[in-house]
Amino acid sequence: MLDADPATTQTLWAAVHAERFALADDLAGLTAEQWARRSLCARWSIEEVLAHLSAAASTGGVRWLRSMLAARFNPDVHNDRRLAEQRGPTPAATLERFRSLITSTTAPMGPTAAWLGEVVVHAQDIRRPLGLPGEPPVSTVTAVARFYAARDFAVNSRTAAAGLSLQATDGPFSTGEGPLVSGTTLALTMAMAGRANFCEDLSGPGVSVLRERCAPS
Repeated sequence: MLDADPATTQTLWAAVHAERFALADDLAGLTAEQWARRSLCARWSIEEVLAHLSAAASTGGVRWLRSMLAARFNPDVHNDRRLAEQRGPTPAATLERFRSLITSTTAPMGPTAAWLGEVVVHAQDIRRPLGLPGEPPVSTVTAVARFYAARDFAVNSRTAAAGLSLQATDGPFSTGEGPLVSGTTLALTMAMAGRANFCEDLSGPGVSVLRERCAPS
């Protein structure tokens, strides 16, 4: 279901743009070694994750569908092809391409909260391995956490949270019943997105369950 409230959609897109801008600033001045480092998306380097974000910001619904058809609905093939289009001849060129798309509202099909989640999660996929301290505002991450707890979309987030009580220690996010998992809204969101590294930032009797669900199949 697409966003029903235009005001909500506008607010979410403003948050997307703010997070892209913050990420671009964080990446200015990286060394070649840092750009080549593995991200939390194990298949991709830091530079490749950034190119993936550019692809998401420049691929509308019709183009996405055509690309998926051409890839025989294999998301890895689709993502790698679109990533290759957005990756520049140098990391600096890849970053400039991303900067040019900061205010884009182009996206594949789906709710705007999903595309806010895309940049929030992938920004941490980049920042965490590099030791960069940047984090989105709690209000921004809360919107993503609520979306992830409500449905599986690009990630199996609702499935990951099923049967657990998730409680943010820094904001209003709370969902579910069962063994408690508590921590920052960002750590809960990243764990729902399948990033086991962030389970280290969580506490409670349900953490081991959530960590197991984050493990690659």
